[in-house]
Amino acid sequence: MEFNQESNDEQNVTEEEAAEENNQSGAKQWFQDNLRIIVSIFIVIIIAAGIYSYSNRSQNTAQNDQSQQSDVLKDLTKSEDQSGAQVNSDQKTTAKTNVVSSTTTSQETDQSFIETAGKGDGTTKLARKALADYLEKNPDSALTPEHKIYIEDYLRKNVGHKGGVRIGTSVEFSKTLIANAISKSKNLTAGQLKNLHKYAVRVPSLT
Repeated sequence: MEFNQESNDEQNVTEEEAAEENNQSGAKQWFQDNLRIIVSIFIVIIIAAGIYSYSNRSQNTAQNDQSQQSDVLKDLTKSEDQSGAQVNSDQKTTAKTNVVSSTTTSQETDQSFIETAGKGDGTTKLARKALADYLEKNPDSALTPEHKIYIEDYLRKNVGHKGGVRIGTSVEFSKTLIANAISKSKNLTAGQLKNLHKYAVRVPSLT
């Protein structure tokens, strides 16, 4: 009886070992059969992880770039605003300087001379400047200082400017008006010219 019991025990152990070996062999065989699939899955996981990491890094980089661009735009806008303010300030300073230190300035068009008043100028002085500009382009040796006194007074009365003359005021004298004044001055009598002499000597620049 004892012998049979021992035999049964040994048989059971042998069967268990055989079963375990079969299980191990089966697992090994399954692993070998599915090795390619396992490796493929592993590779896919690695690739997916790499793509995810790259995507996050790209997104962070894009956000940083946008943030930097926003900062740059803010700096540029601030710089432009400061530059604009500086330009406006410079323009105001220049304009102020021009007003304080300006002298009579002239501009010629096809039809007229535009005289801009400087410090101490009035309509008569602007008319005198317009006549001088006209005679520079159209010399007339027949005109005496007395003629010129008459012409500038004629221009003053007929230019049509209303209001006072201040620094920066522009008055336009048409070339036709100047030519008419010259023509009328040449019709003056000797007595009229003599009466104008006392005014002409007060303006040495007319000689």
